Amino acid sequence: MNPHRCLGLGAAVAAVVALAPSIAAAQEARAFAIAAGPLEAALAAFALQSDHQILFATDLVAGRTTAGVSGRMTTAAALDRLLSGSGLTWTRTQPGVIVLRRATTRAEAPDAPAAVEDVVVTGSLLRQSGELASPVHILDRRALDRSGRATVAEVIADLPQNYAGSATPASLLGGVDNAGSNTAVASGVNLRGLGPDATLVLVNGRRLAGSGYRGDFADLSAVPSAAVERVDVLLDGASALYGSDAVAGVVNVILRRNVEGQETRLRASAAKGGGEDLTASHLIGRTWSSGSALLAYEYQQLQPLSSFDRPYSRDGDLRPFGGTDWRSIFAAPANIVAYDAALGAYVPTYGLRPNASGRVQTPADFAAGAPNLDSVSQGVDLAPGQERHGLYGRLVQDVGARLSLSADVRFSARRFDFATTPVATIFQVTAANPYFVSPNGQSSHTLAYSFYDDLGASPYTGDSRSLGTTLGLDYDLGGGWSAQAYAALAEERGATHYPRQLNTTRLDEALGNVPDDPDTSYSPARDGYFDPFAAGGVNSRAVLDFIASGFVDNLDRGRATSANLLLEGPLLTLPGGQARLALGVQARRESFATRTRSFTSTAVPRDRIVPEQARDVVAVFGEARLPLVGDANARPGLQRLEVSVAGRLEKYSDFGSTANPKVGLIYAPTPDLTLRASYGTSFRAPALPQIFDDSLAGATLAPTASGARLLAIYLTGGNRDLEPETATTFTAGFTYRRDSGLRVSAGYFDTEFSDRIAQPVREGLSRVLTDPSLAPFVTAVDPAANPADRARIQAYITTPGFALGGLFPAEAYRLILDARWVNAASVQVRGFDAEAAYPWSWRDHGFRLTASASYMLDYLNQTTPTAPRENLVGIAGYPTDLRARVGVDWSRGDLGAGLTLNHVADYRDASGRRIDAWNTVDARLAWTPSRWAEGLSAVLSVRNLLDADPPFYDVSTGFGYDPAQADIFGRVVALQLIKRW
Repeated sequence: MNPHRCLGLGAAVAAVVALAPSIAAAQEARAFAIAAGPLEAALAAFALQSDHQILFATDLVAGRTTAGVSGRMTTAAALDRLLSGSGLTWTRTQPGVIVLRRATTRAEAPDAPAAVEDVVVTGSLLRQSGELASPVHILDRRALDRSGRATVAEVIADLPQNYAGSATPASLLGGVDNAGSNTAVASGVNLRGLGPDATLVLVNGRRLAGSGYRGDFADLSAVPSAAVERVDVLLDGASALYGSDAVAGVVNVILRRNVEGQETRLRASAAKGGGEDLTASHLIGRTWSSGSALLAYEYQQLQPLSSFDRPYSRDGDLRPFGGTDWRSIFAAPANIVAYDAALGAYVPTYGLRPNASGRVQTPADFAAGAPNLDSVSQGVDLAPGQERHGLYGRLVQDVGARLSLSADVRFSARRFDFATTPVATIFQVTAANPYFVSPNGQSSHTLAYSFYDDLGASPYTGDSRSLGTTLGLDYDLGGGWSAQAYAALAEERGATHYPRQLNTTRLDEALGNVPDDPDTSYSPARDGYFDPFAAGGVNSRAVLDFIASGFVDNLDRGRATSANLLLEGPLLTLPGGQARLALGVQARRESFATRTRSFTSTAVPRDRIVPEQARDVVAVFGEARLPLVGDANARPGLQRLEVSVAGRLEKYSDFGSTANPKVGLIYAPTPDLTLRASYGTSFRAPALPQIFDDSLAGATLAPTASGARLLAIYLTGGNRDLEPETATTFTAGFTYRRDSGLRVSAGYFDTEFSDRIAQPVREGLSRVLTDPSLAPFVTAVDPAANPADRARIQAYITTPGFALGGLFPAEAYRLILDARWVNAASVQVRGFDAEAAYPWSWRDHGFRLTASASYMLDYLNQTTPTAPRENLVGIAGYPTDLRARVGVDWSRGDLGAGLTLNHVADYRDASGRRIDAWNTVDARLAWTPSRWAEGLSAVLSVRNLLDADPPFYDVSTGFGYDPAQADIFGRVVALQLIKRW
C-alpha cells in the first residue's frame, strides 16, 4: 500500500485511541429540554440537542403539536416522546440520520405501500445502504437556513473542502479564474481544488447539462434554493456509481418532494457600498392518499459591487498597501511607444501632456521618458448584477398498489450584467490625422491608449437559462425488489453580449490611416477625426459611437438526455444480515453547440458557428452490499463488518470504453465506533469542445532566460486524439458517536489524477522557453530568412479576427506555441478532513459546539510527464493547507443564536511573499414564535461581523486581494423571514 495511505489510516486510528479515554466517559443518556408546541419547532430543537439529522417532508409535521420532553434520557426515548400521539414513526437510515414516516395503521395491508417520501441516498445505488464507506456531508433544510446564505451555491462555497478559485462570479471578475470558460458567470463547485469539471453536480440524482463556453461544469446557481430539501456532499471519487466527472466528489441537491400547505420566504441583505441581495419565494404543495403535487417559485436580484468601492481595488496602484504599482502604459493621455526587439515588447518613449485646452498642440506638450499610467481595470465590477427567476414543480401519483409515477421540472432564467475591463490598445497614427503632433519630427507614431475616459468600463451582459425535467416510474416487483426507470432531459443555454467594443478597422478610418469607407454612414471629413492626442473624453459622440460600434456576441447550448433503469433488492441472507444488490443500465446523449458573432477587426460582422457536437454513452453498472458481521453474529471487538463493491462500464462513441470499480469496507469494533475505508477509480471524459473545436491563432510574447521577449504565434483549439482523464481515490477514517450527542469523525483522502487534459503552454507561458518539458510544444521560426516560415506566419496573421495582426510584421515573429488541449498533466492531492459536534443542555438552554476542517498535505502538480512534480499547497492559485470552521449555537424556547469562526490559513504568492491568514466571524439570531405567530420564523445574520478586510495580495490585476480565498464584501447584514401557511 502507498506509504502515505498507510500514514493516513494510521493517523485516523491513532486519533481514535487518543480520544478513547475521554469519549468512553460519555453517558448514553443526555439532558433534553424541549418545550411543548409545534412539532416542527420541537424537532429543530431535538436535532440541535441530539446532533442528529432529521429528514422529513414538511407536510408530515404541518399542524402537529407535541407535549415536549424534559429530562435525561437516550436519543431514541426522547424522540419517541416527542412523536407520541402524532401518528408518525421514525427509522435510523444510517448513524446520525433519522427519517420520519407516517405510521402504518392496522387497516392497511401488510404489503401495501406506505404513502411516504422516498429517501434519496447519495453515494449508493441501494435504498437501504446503511452507513457508507465513503464520507458524506449532509446539509439539511435547517442547516441551510441557519447558514444565513442566500443560495445553495454560497453554502457550498463555505465548505472547507471547496476551493473558489475558478467557476465562480468572484474569481471570474477578480481575474484569477485560470479555467477561463465561465462566460455565463455561473457558480460551480471545485472540491479539493481539482477543478470544477472534476466535481459532479446532481439534482435529485440526475445530471445537469454543462455550463460555460466549453460546457465543462455544472451551474449550481440554476437550482432554486427555496425548493431545496437538503444537499449531500460526497467527498470521494464515485465514477463506479455515477460515471464521468465524479473524481473529487459529488454534490447532490435533493429538492423538496411532499409538502402540504404553503411557504413564503423573503430575504434581504446588503454590504457597504453595494452588493444588495433581495430574494423572495413561494412554495405550495398538496398531498392526497395516492400522490402529491408541489410548485415553487423563487426570485433573486443582486446589485453589483464596483472596484471603486474598496480602497485596495480602486486604481491599480498598490504601493500604499506595501505592494506594487500595477498601472500600465495604456493611458489617457496616451504614451508614444516603440517596439523594442530585444525585449520583445513596446516600451514608452514619451508621455503626452495636454495643455490647458485639453489637447496636445505643440512638441513641447510631451515628456520624454515619463509615461502616463492608468489602471487597466479601473471602474470594473468585482461582483455582478444579476436577476434570477427559478421554478420547480413535481407531481407523484400512485397507480394501484405497486406502481408509482412521477414527473418533475426545474427551470431557471438568469440575467447578469457588470462592468469589465475598459478598452485599451496600441495603434498607429500618422500625419494624415489633423490632430497629429510629433515631439521629434516623425511623420507617424505608435500610441498606447486607454479608452476609459471616452467609453468608460466595458459593459458585459447576458442571460443563462437552465432546464431539467424527468419522467419516472417506481414499480414494486415483490420480494423486496423494485424497478426504477426514468427519462431525463437537461439543457443549459448561455448568451452573452459584449457591446461598445473597439472596431480596429473603423478606428483606422477615424484616425485617417485608411481612406473614407463609402459603405459606412460615417465620414471623418464631415463627422470629425478621432483625436488620440487629448486627455480623453474630448472626442465627439459621433466619433466615439463609430469606433466603438464593435461587439462580440456568443451563444452556447449544452444538452444531456438519458434513459435509465435500476433494479434493486435483497440478494441473499448472510450471517451479518441481508445482502442487497442493485443493477442498472443507462443510455445517455450529450451535445454542445456554440455560435459567435464578432465585429472587432473587420468591415462587417464575422460569424463563427461550431455545429452541434455530440456523443452517445451506454453504461452498465451495479453495486452490492455484503454484511458479514451484524446484529445476529456480533461479538466483542467485532460488532459490524461489511463490504461493498460497485462497478461501472461505459462506452463512449467518440473515444472508446472505460471501466471503474470501487470497493468499501466498514468495521465497527464497538457499537459507537465505526472505521471505514474505500478504494476506487474514477474518470472525466473530455468536454466536447476540447475534442472538436477548430484551431485558432493569436499573438503573444514569450520571455527568454535573459528577460527578453520573443513574439510568438499562439495556437489554441481541440484535439481529436484526447483520452479521458483517470484517477484513483483512497479514503480511510472513523466516526465515533454517542447517544449523548458527541460525534467525532476524521478521515484521510488521497486522489491521484492522471492524463489530465491541459494546455501546458498556457499554464507555463512564463517559462515556455526555459522549461525543457515544454520544448515539444515550441517551434522556432525565422520568417525573415526562410520563405516557408514567412508564408506560414503570414497565413496566421492575415486570418480574419487574428488579434494584433496589424501591429507586428511577419518578420517579427520568432516562435509558434502550440497551446492546444493534450493529455499531459497529473495531480495528486492528500490530506485530512475532520468534524466534531457536541450538544449539551443547561436548565432550559440548549447548546451545540461544532467544528470542521480540511488540511491538505500535498497538491503535487506535474504539467507534463517529463516535468518535475511541484507541491503547490499554500501557493496563490491553489488551495491553502488549512480551512476550518468552528461554531457554537444556543437555543431557548423561541430564540436561537450562533457564532461561527471561519479560518483560511496563510499562504504565499508565486514570488514567495506571505499572504496573511483570514479570520472572520459570522453571527446569527433566530426567532420562531410558537404562539401568536405560529409558522413564522425570522433569522438575522451578519457575515464577517467584525468587517475584516481580505488579506493583502500584491497581484498584477491591481485589485489587492485574492477572490479565491476571500471576498471584498466585508460585513454583510441579512434578514430572512419564513412563513408557513
